[in-house]
Amino acid sequence: MKSPYYPSHECGVFAIYGHPNAAELTYYGLYALQHRGQESAGIVSSTGNGADFKIHRGMGLVSQVFTEGTLKDLVGNRSIGHVRYSTTGSSHIKNAQPITVTCSKGQLAVAHNGNLVNAHILRAELEAEGSIFQTTTDSEIILHLMAKPNASRDSSLIQTLTRIQGAFSIVIMGENEIIGARDAFGFRPLSIGKLDGAWVLSSETCAFDLIHAEFVRDVEPGEIVIINDQGLRSIKPYVDLPSKALCVFEFVYFARPDSNLSGVNVSESRIRMGMELAKLHPVEADIVVPVPDSGNYAALGYSEQSGIPYAQAFVRNHYIGRTFLQPTQLIRNFGVRVKLNLIKESVKGKRVIVIDDSIVRGTTARARVVNLREAGAKEVHIRISCPPHRFPCHYGIDFPDKKDLIANQMTRDEITKYLGADSLGYLDVDSMVRACKIPSDQFCLACFTGSHPINVDEKLTKLTMEGSQRGTPLVTDTEVRQTRLL
Repeated sequence: MKSPYYPSHECGVFAIYGHPNAAELTYYGLYALQHRGQESAGIVSSTGNGADFKIHRGMGLVSQVFTEGTLKDLVGNRSIGHVRYSTTGSSHIKNAQPITVTCSKGQLAVAHNGNLVNAHILRAELEAEGSIFQTTTDSEIILHLMAKPNASRDSSLIQTLTRIQGAFSIVIMGENEIIGARDAFGFRPLSIGKLDGAWVLSSETCAFDLIHAEFVRDVEPGEIVIINDQGLRSIKPYVDLPSKALCVFEFVYFARPDSNLSGVNVSESRIRMGMELAKLHPVEADIVVPVPDSGNYAALGYSEQSGIPYAQAFVRNHYIGRTFLQPTQLIRNFGVRVKLNLIKESVKGKRVIVIDDSIVRGTTARARVVNLREAGAKEVHIRISCPPHRFPCHYGIDFPDKKDLIANQMTRDEITKYLGADSLGYLDVDSMVRACKIPSDQFCLACFTGSHPINVDEKLTKLTMEGSQRGTPLVTDTEVRQTRLL
């Protein structure tokens, strides 16, 4: 049984086809995506033509899991990789990805970013049909569905990806191809790049920059791309797609600031969030202090808009990882104490505005206020570059239960008192969306508004199918619309 604080967060996926150093490039790609998952990492590679897949997975950071020797063993010109933070399934090596299987269709490997809201339904059906699961992660369901008999690989893909519900960006490696896909709503990002004639897929564009790959375009919501020796082919199995629902928290917190999402740079969006925040919640103060690292750019924007000097007063220990992304509350509390150290001389006797990206449970924010008071700060004003999190997320973010969300349980005045701050101000939904320069109807805002693109019950015990899939999937080869790209 999961605790109320059991994490349910993003992961990172990466894939490359057609490069002699595929595994090494995947390693660097995962390094760039490390912020999306710090629990485990894995790479699968292949030379194709029915050769056995080479795989290495382990618990820990990318730099801890792989060595020069393990990378040399991962031979091949195609590879997929994954950095994991628990979505569905416990924190255990057996749940590390990519997951591999050998079936009647040959060898398959899958790496998945997201959360399947109907995983429990599909797993029960598959087990009733005789499927035996080796892991507790929802990603294995994709392999079992892929292994079912179908007329062709395209049919198998369409049948699988139109049955799973929820948020997903997936990379799959078969014996002769690599496949990438996004859910019909586009909750999770996935981009296409090219490097020396090789095709690359990545959760974020920052990985392309590291390996000097050229960004080509985003995988579209509901799209399947198949990469093989003939190039890249696109399958679009939906006649009518639902409205886009990219997770807005990618802009607020998850994505690296040097990434671009839907053509918009993340760092510039965060600066604009800070500027909007200064307009909405001005206050007289001496310095604007960011909570590193995700508060840095919003603080720059707040400082620029308000004219109040920007100061780095918190020093981050980069070796502990994100407190928001730790698997247990015990470790989360420990992280609060050791993640950030305060430069006391910077805040003593001053009125301080602290800029952070969010307040979920309130644990870390309260600890920071205590630290600032102890360091002699005259006033502490908290400013948050997103709206209050009041509602659960069922699509792979670490706030699944509303009783754990401080903004659901308390008013803003009560939160201010709990934190021990002099004032508290949140960005509103309209200002946040305006800062992202993407129309509001293309975002998932469920954690702020309570309006869920896919209807899921609060306990995640069943999927409400009515209205959950507003697109109409086609599942036969003759009806699939295919486009040859580049």
